[in-house]
Amino acid sequence: MQQHDLIAALPKAELHLHIEGSFEPELMFEIAKRNQVQIPYQSVEEVKQAYNFHNLQSFLDIYYAGASVLLYAQDFYDLAWAYFEKCQQDNVVHTEIMFDPQTHTDRGVAFETVIQGLHRACVDAEQKLGITSYLIMSFLRHLSEDAAFETLKQAEPFKDKIKIVGLDSSEVGHPPSKFERVFSKARQQGYLVVAHAGEEGPADYVWEALDLLKVNRIDHGVRSEEDDILMQRLISEKMPLTVCPLSNLKLCVVDDMAQHNIQRMLQKGVMVTVNSDDPAYFGGYMNDNFYAIADALALSNLELKQLAIHSFQASFLPNEQKTKWINKINAI
Repeated sequence: MQQHDLIAALPKAELHLHIEGSFEPELMFEIAKRNQVQIPYQSVEEVKQAYNFHNLQSFLDIYYAGASVLLYAQDFYDLAWAYFEKCQQDNVVHTEIMFDPQTHTDRGVAFETVIQGLHRACVDAEQKLGITSYLIMSFLRHLSEDAAFETLKQAEPFKDKIKIVGLDSSEVGHPPSKFERVFSKARQQGYLVVAHAGEEGPADYVWEALDLLKVNRIDHGVRSEEDDILMQRLISEKMPLTVCPLSNLKLCVVDDMAQHNIQRMLQKGVMVTVNSDDPAYFGGYMNDNFYAIADALALSNLELKQLAIHSFQASFLPNEQKTKWINKINAI
């Protein structure tokens, strides 16, 4: 079996996906027109041109501008459904989807509107496409601790629809320690917790996420390799890293995919996984990320299978579901 065929055949779980970052230009333009929201682009092509950014902050500026057209539950449903269709194409059978409520509530969109649309899409995806999913409510780290506490409070009526709490947005200057108390309360309320750390921020941020936020999983974490003791800990604790190769390339975390450290970390025994992060902006969905690292790093078929297996091991699926999918991978 050719490698690209193998990648397509492998069932996969995606654990690092920002739903607002899956907003394709065509859909953004369509919803903007439907909602009569003025955006500074006259055509889909102009929107596509705006997606040519050069660092994390310039990306985030465009990301938040695009989100401004999302006003109603149907908008959030359409956004999520478009992503689930991509999952079906890429054989992603389970996904844990991050959403940023503050991006919307700060614009006057009710928390209930956001969660209603996303949750309905999740239910339909399982019933119609056989794709399971969990929602990750992420705090924006460039905002205050008080704002995060307020978001946690707003989520209380919808706890049955949210399994995980996360931390994302501008990393540098906003260490995990800023949100230690919020994460403590989230854990007390029964949420699983994850956090972005060690993408643009230093390896120290990964330590903070582990020791202060007590995360179940690290998002990104590629700079962990700069700290040998941290690497030993990640390996011994089987702490997953949700790595996003095309995102790392687009944001110049690496200058060339052939320099990416995902294969080195895999070979050292780190539970690295492959994910697409903000695929509409970073050049590809799940299989595109697999193709990119397979080609640039000359990954073996066994390594590709191991990455797919890691995606289920690192997921928050029940053990029997993990075992089912891992057995299918091993049978390929």
